[in-house]
Amino acid sequence: MSRKLVTFDFDWSLSEQDTDRWVFEVLDPIKRRQMKSLKSSIQWTDLVALKMKELHDDGKSREEIENALKVMPFHPAMKRALENLKHRNPDVDLVILSNSNEVYIRTILQDKKILHLFDAIITNKAEWSSSGCLNVSRRVDPNGPQHGCSVGCSPNMCKGEELESYVAAKGGWDAYNQVFYVGDGGNDYCPLLHLRSQDTALARYPRPLINRIEKEGNLKCSVVKWVGAWEVEEILDKL
Repeated sequence: MSRKLVTFDFDWSLSEQDTDRWVFEVLDPIKRRQMKSLKSSIQWTDLVALKMKELHDDGKSREEIENALKVMPFHPAMKRALENLKHRNPDVDLVILSNSNEVYIRTILQDKKILHLFDAIITNKAEWSSSGCLNVSRRVDPNGPQHGCSVGCSPNMCKGEELESYVAAKGGWDAYNQVFYVGDGGNDYCPLLHLRSQDTALARYPRPLINRIEKEGNLKCSVVKWVGAWEVEEILDKL
């Protein structure tokens, strides 16, 4: 079996910014400042949902939000790497595992003309209302069964459990001879604990994921540090 899986976090990993924060930095810096103050008392996905409703109440349109997402930095090297990899190896599975949301991610990938390259997008729920309000909600419903992560994943999603579920649906870990995980944040540490000795974590430096890896260790996979998207391209070009 020579099949490979490449899983990407989205914010500051596949893309060059944080989607949740970027939209408000572009459209309403006052709300962005409020989010910075409130994040310690309101669960982050819930906070994004609250501020999106306020943005709608203030008259910001769907078009303005979509346009903000379309101008968010996305490195050409990353786009090129994905296109070349999928062209060269159509059987490689490309997956996004992100704490952003469906609308943000799909809007950006459609704009970059690479949405079709991905086999799955695992993230928080989002949909436009008939009036143009973006309704965002947690992937794990706060009123239903909760995930059992003890590693430190936020309530909206355990990335380790999500990775396990995806791999199981594809036939289990034996279905892949190699798995790569591209991430940057502290919440990307949990899925790395599920990787095997033949797998590789591509951890952005100097972001929080590196700090967790160096402090907590306990990984079976190899770890490669990267700073710029062109370095990820170098690695993917060898697959």
